[in-house]
Amino acid sequence: MKRTMNEVHDGNCAVAATAEIIGTKWTSLILHDLSEGPRRFMELEHSCPGISPRTLSERLDMLEGQGVLMRRSYPESPPRVEYELTEKGRALLPVIREMRRFGRAWMVVEPASRRTASARR
Repeated sequence: MKRTMNEVHDGNCAVAATAEIIGTKWTSLILHDLSEGPRRFMELEHSCPGISPRTLSERLDMLEGQGVLMRRSYPESPPRVEYELTEKGRALLPVIREMRRFGRAWMVVEPASRRTASARR
């Protein structure tokens, strides 16, 4: 069956389903941070200046509910909680890498020192 341009992007649309996860503000940055390994709540909060603790908590809960990350609690005093990507979350990393590549190529102006160094290569 051929799709038409006017077709609605509903729950059966793979792009819409993926955008539902990564299109929410802060989510791509959280995934980017978790790509480097497990992180604690405060580490994620500090790496996303401007995010409120409530919003971060909501995003982490949503990502856990989607099966993108897992929350691990350690029985220590004080209690320690870490967030880590699942296999499904790691499968999103190529999308995040392409976002970085696009951003560097089209959105972010390189500092003059980096431009000069790369021009010499």
